[in-house]
Amino acid sequence: MDLGLQHKVYVVTGATRGLGLATARELAADGARVLVTGRGAAAVDAAVAELAALGDGPDAVHGLVADNADPGTAERLVAAAVERFGRLDGILISVGGPQAGPVATAPEDAWRDAFESVFLGALRIARAAAAALGEGGVIGFVLSGSVRQPIPGLGISNGLRPGLAMAAKSLADELGPRGIRVVGLLPARIDTDRVRELDALGGDPEASRAHHSAAIPLGRYGTPEEFGKVAAFLLSPAASYLTGVMVPVDGGALRGL
Repeated sequence: MDLGLQHKVYVVTGATRGLGLATARELAADGARVLVTGRGAAAVDAAVAELAALGDGPDAVHGLVADNADPGTAERLVAAAVERFGRLDGILISVGGPQAGPVATAPEDAWRDAFESVFLGALRIARAAAAALGEGGVIGFVLSGSVRQPIPGLGISNGLRPGLAMAAKSLADELGPRGIRVVGLLPARIDTDRVRELDALGGDPEASRAHHSAAIPLGRYGTPEEFGKVAAFLLSPAASYLTGVMVPVDGGALRGL
């Protein structure tokens, strides 16, 4: 199936590891032009080198050191993509998960920091992208299964992700008349560094992994590649009639419809 990604231009934030990098790999491998961001220069350079080898070479990939929480990041990303590639077709807004811990004891500064990066930073980037996108453009949010049901031990994520999902749904209504789509992805136990770190919090990562796997109908964690393929499809012209949707990538872990 041709997803129609050849020569399309996408920005992927938080793309030096995990779900962002997995998505950037799929986009680059299918011929898209990709601008990737991360908070460290060495990690950004490594991601750019890897993606250039997968796709159409170094001219098809560009890296930018950026923090989603920085108020100036949104405009920088859009301007860099247009300057480098001459256009912007879509963006995937991914950011590392907030501090773990229960709602009752999470410190206020952890809530503020997470709000700046996970929520407000994402909205700034989405709004800047919306101003630059034309008909057929797409904005994607990497959210979490906590949009639909709380995840034990992730109180801050449980508090912020549902609100961002509803903002994304509202944005889909607002941008739909311009032919711009807005989609969300709801990953659960995908085998990333972040999830392995969460599994280790209780002191027995193997037991934690076994416990969570037993609650997944497919009986295992997902791979980053499986997530990346779903994300690439949703961002592609092949998904041109999908907007306002929140797509679980979780092996069936969410129990509601």
